[in-house]
Amino acid sequence: MIQDIAPHCFDNAYRPLPPDRNSRGLFYQDGKALIRLKEDGSFEFPRFRDLEADNGDIYRNYIYLFSIDGQAFYLLEHITIPAPSGFTMENTQFFRGASPRFLGFAGITGWQLAQWYASRRYCGQCGAPLVHDEKERMMRCPRCGHLEYPKISPAVIIAVTDGDRLLLSKYAGRTYKKYALLAGFTEIGETLEETVRREVMEEVGLRVDNIRYYKSQPWSFSGTLLAGFFCDLAEPGQIRLDEEELALAQWFDRKELPLEDPDHASLTHEMIRYFYENGRP
Repeated sequence: MIQDIAPHCFDNAYRPLPPDRNSRGLFYQDGKALIRLKEDGSFEFPRFRDLEADNGDIYRNYIYLFSIDGQAFYLLEHITIPAPSGFTMENTQFFRGASPRFLGFAGITGWQLAQWYASRRYCGQCGAPLVHDEKERMMRCPRCGHLEYPKISPAVIIAVTDGDRLLLSKYAGRTYKKYALLAGFTEIGETLEETVRREVMEEVGLRVDNIRYYKSQPWSFSGTLLAGFFCDLAEPGQIRLDEEELALAQWFDRKELPLEDPDHASLTHEMIRYFYENGRP
């Protein structure tokens, strides 16, 4: 999956040390990220030394994000892109299959944090400008003391099985057209297992039981923490499709499953592949 970057080591502890000339700068604008594509198909982010001549305040205006293998990454919010430099603005969906994978993971994780920072300029309680905390990744209000931590939305990925069959679906009204598992966000007051039952009933009108946890995944493309579950069809029933959410839902025999994720980036397609290779866990 996209977060599996071993032997590289991702460290998200908040250590707001100042950057140096070799530090990597992440810059986003209108859903795009500043990168340089290389001839071998890989890519790289600019380092501060690549940007300093055109951005005199770059060593003063930055936000520390995280490190990988001890190399720090910083968010840059307002910069002038040097030209000609070879750097271009590319859609953040590029990171899903980008090489090297550890930089793709850095790019989309930085994008999630960039969106959070951009939406936390002012206090939602009193309206005063928020300031960065010096010890934690948190924005605080100097007027009323309100605290804002990064937003993470929990959601479930659901593999519904019936013996040697797996239920796949396609989303309605989205640009993503490949087969997927059922999914949904957890509501306030319910457990993840209750989310599984509710989402399956709402989207396809089926009852499930024997719910068992598989694995989790941070999915920064949607600011989500995904939890994957396998479950069994509890009783025979006709699929009743929620057409506002899904374009279709159908059963596939295990050895006829479509395997459509060559990048192996998502939890959804890892679970589909697991069932294809092993059957129900």
